[in-house]
Amino acid sequence: MPRLPVCPCESLSAEDTKTNLPSPLVTVALLVASNDLMTCAWYGRLSEKSAPLWIVIGVSWGIAFFEYVLQVPANRIGRGSFSAAELKTIQEIITLWVFAVFSVCYLKEPLHWNRLVGFGFIAAGGFSSFTNGCEGGQGAGTGVTGELCRLYPFRGF
Repeated sequence: MPRLPVCPCESLSAEDTKTNLPSPLVTVALLVASNDLMTCAWYGRLSEKSAPLWIVIGVSWGIAFFEYVLQVPANRIGRGSFSAAELKTIQEIITLWVFAVFSVCYLKEPLHWNRLVGFGFIAAGGFSSFTNGCEGGQGAGTGVTGELCRLYPFRGF
């Protein structure tokens, strides 16, 4: 069982963050959950106009605290499998998809085709960040990046 830090400033060791699940899976799951919370914190109060602004801010900060409780471990665990740029790219793509679902289901806003195309272009740009090193550079042929390199049809691009 992982040892909890004695104070908030004490960091967890690599041993404390080990699980039986693959770290990329744990990372993505934690990032999805944290993005769900952050989307609620940022956009969930848009329809609430009667509450005073200071209450809305306080509630949003309370939700954001729990988002950080998930997001910080996600990045720490994911750092063993992904570069910092890859972690940020994963987080941004997850944010787009979480927001798309949230805007349709909670805000009741239609998701028009042009927004889907725009999100798709952003996701394609994000995918390209995982192909760095396909021609023998860092990550070529190994791990997640290596798998993407084998799938990416434009290796010399």
